[in-house]
Amino acid sequence: MESNGTMTGQQVFLIVLLFIVLMLFAWGRWRHDVVALFALFCVVAAGLVPGDVALSGFGHPAVVTVAAVLIISRALRHSGIVDLISTRLTAYTEHTVTHIAVLTGTVALASAFMNNVGALALLLPVAMTTAIYRKRSPALLLMPLAFGSLLGGMLTMIGTPPNVIIATYRADLLGEPFGMFDFTPVGGVVALVGIAYIALLGWRLIPLRKSQKNNNNKRFEIGDYIMEVRAPEHCKLIGKPLREIERLTRDEVTPVGVIRGKDRYMHPAPWRRINIDDLLIVKADPTVLKNLIDEYKLELVASRAAKLKEVKVEDLRLIEAAVIPGSPLEQRNTGFLRRSSCHSLSLIAIARQGESIRTRLREQFFQAGDVLLLQGDADSLHDHLQNLNLAPLAERELNLDQTRRAGRALAIFGIALLFSALGWLPTAIAFIGAILGFLLFKVLPLRDLYRDINWPVIVLLGAMISVGQALQDTGTTEVIVSALLWPIESLPALAILALVMILTMALTDIINNAATALVMAPIAVGIAQQLGVNPDAFLMGVAVAASCAFLTPIGHQSNTLVMGPGGYRFGDYWRMGLPLEILIILVGVPMIALVWPL
Repeated sequence: MESNGTMTGQQVFLIVLLFIVLMLFAWGRWRHDVVALFALFCVVAAGLVPGDVALSGFGHPAVVTVAAVLIISRALRHSGIVDLISTRLTAYTEHTVTHIAVLTGTVALASAFMNNVGALALLLPVAMTTAIYRKRSPALLLMPLAFGSLLGGMLTMIGTPPNVIIATYRADLLGEPFGMFDFTPVGGVVALVGIAYIALLGWRLIPLRKSQKNNNNKRFEIGDYIMEVRAPEHCKLIGKPLREIERLTRDEVTPVGVIRGKDRYMHPAPWRRINIDDLLIVKADPTVLKNLIDEYKLELVASRAAKLKEVKVEDLRLIEAAVIPGSPLEQRNTGFLRRSSCHSLSLIAIARQGESIRTRLREQFFQAGDVLLLQGDADSLHDHLQNLNLAPLAERELNLDQTRRAGRALAIFGIALLFSALGWLPTAIAFIGAILGFLLFKVLPLRDLYRDINWPVIVLLGAMISVGQALQDTGTTEVIVSALLWPIESLPALAILALVMILTMALTDIINNAATALVMAPIAVGIAQQLGVNPDAFLMGVAVAASCAFLTPIGHQSNTLVMGPGGYRFGDYWRMGLPLEILIILVGVPMIALVWPL
């Protein structure tokens, strides 16, 4: 800011750019890494960051550490550690409260040391299977499971990208990063209180619709699948109107489209009569549809090889799987599915929560949270699911013979944590050593080394670090801090800390949590410095709040992942999430003040 109190042209430019970037993050039409690259291009083009250092953010320890954590997460998943733990959980699921507590606690503990989406993906089939076994709606378990994965990220420096960002930002600011377990005293108490709330009260606030309450005997609660069936010449429904299908199944199978001739779509009018070789797009539970197929000689259609082919129901080897955010299938169609599986994996049906599907399955572009009914060779099915980053929802074979591999993985990871915690090696270097150990002792196959790296997040971090440096160098951060602090500077420091956490929570519910941490960390430190209080407390507040994406399904990938399998709607999340965020503020602020005195 100039001496006369007015802003410079550079500061005005950066404030406008920051506003545009935040709006683009919230809009979601452009992916967050593309938005970050746009911001980086703008600051370089404006001469605010020298071109020869513009890409230096990609070598920042925060970026390397996040990439390393994702690789380590893959190794821990591959070793079967969480599988071995999860197989022992069923004995503790007799009562709803203990059922939710043990699942939420386990995923939280796993999320402290591995990618929280990966931890959730491992425990999601366990939740589905135990829900069926205990005759409970999966809707009661999956949202608590997702929230537990976010709470667990608060426990350690590597639990979630915002923690890594906060730790390395402190190193840039004070010359020393937060340690591996510096987050644990505050994050541990917050997580324990959050898990207790979810298990005792929170799950009771999840709205259960009639279909979720009355269908406990179904294999899972995802809503009905969209499937395709053909009416061959010998079909008993030839010549009958479409409404006959609904009458015969008591409205449990609903036609949503008819394909006649060469892919000519026709509206499913109730009076429209079924012709030979009509392809019917129907909405149905697979069990009900199978009965209709068997009795009236319909043929189930699967998308495979170069064209749609008829598949006999009795020959199908089926598995249900959810599309995880970041899966290679996102925004791809069935052609990509076939090519990626060497034409050995077929899409039988798709279920998508909250959106009507009225076109051919082969014309659908998959979305995160979609539940797919897939057919494949039993010997290669598991590998295909791993390659495509799909989470199986039905009961699966757990790797019970991996005790030795799990032991090696724990030993290698434990050594890396020890070297990092004692300061013998920088965290990023310690984790690179762990990765080399995983490869050397065959815990992680070389072909899987980079498979789970979330490249959009890596690009986001690398680009926004340079943008953040421009904000600092031009004094724009101080301008923003002054504007935010002016109306509240008379409040106590603890109240201002609470407001900073609330603002961070509001941002992380609509934009990527890593982007939230990158934006809020310098602002929080600037506020602390102007107040003359400990900046560590405000950094810790941002770290805790950036993990609190509990109000929307778009705030975090974990929330998106359970939306389809849980049968949730967009507005369901805040019912359990809003009290949780309030509770975290009430518990987190005094805990931060206790552990990191102002």
